[in-house]
Amino acid sequence: MRAGTRESQLAMRQTEIFKEYMGEECPGVEVEVVGITSAGDRDQETPLREMGGIGAFVRELDEALIERRIDVSVNSLKDVPVSMDPRLTIGAVLPRDDPSDAIVPLALEDLACGAIIGTSSVRRQRLMRTIDPKVRIKDVRGNLQTRLNMVDQGEVHAVIVSMAGLQRMGWEDGAHPVSKMKMVPAAGQGTIAVECRAEDTEVREILKKVDDEKTRTEVSAEREILRLMGAGCSSPIGINAEVDRRKIRIIGVSFDYGPAPIRVCEEFPLSELNDRIPKIATKLLGKG
Repeated sequence: MRAGTRESQLAMRQTEIFKEYMGEECPGVEVEVVGITSAGDRDQETPLREMGGIGAFVRELDEALIERRIDVSVNSLKDVPVSMDPRLTIGAVLPRDDPSDAIVPLALEDLACGAIIGTSSVRRQRLMRTIDPKVRIKDVRGNLQTRLNMVDQGEVHAVIVSMAGLQRMGWEDGAHPVSKMKMVPAAGQGTIAVECRAEDTEVREILKKVDDEKTRTEVSAEREILRLMGAGCSSPIGINAEVDRRKIRIIGVSFDYGPAPIRVCEEFPLSELNDRIPKIATKLLGKG
């Protein structure tokens, strides 16, 4: 099985994690890693919202799948567009890691007035300004190591990154996770997704063995809300679902749909999920 991935350290590490799961559940399947450079990696100057926004980190991987140069691609699910090419599907989602955002190297309460915070995410920028209007935001691009280096080089006082990414790399020292209620994560954040061709029944059957049911329920709800809103990966919207036995809690925040951020926090039986999803999307659009 040829597994395509971006060539950043984190993307390669995520693919190694996928290989580890495959080794446990499908020991007879050999996984070959194929590195592919994405448009988002080549151009680290243009803000993501100006790069066509959708799929900047997965387009080349999707093309390689369609052209049969690889059999699967391993991505951070938050980078995968909610409206996918119908020739492709998400064959597996691995058990979710911490979906929280984290500030490095300072905690929220330690940020000085006028501190410069680095992030390219519009969602993180909007939420940070809501949490602390006195900070300054710098639009920064680059892989995880590059962004952390910006702190050491004095370009910014702190950066906001994914806690899961830090943990996967073993770089969580000095990281300060922010409560999901304060900084609602992006849909799918903390989840490694494995895409494949929709028609490839053999690969899809193999991937079912590493697919995590709880995670799939959570992220499917998050992505469906985003889809119903007509929003994409770069939209200033946070959505997080968490399953606890037979219940699910969904928190969300959206900007640009009213004079103030719109927030939702709902907990209900899992059996009501399909009925509740459109209503939550409507609320986040300011129409509920």
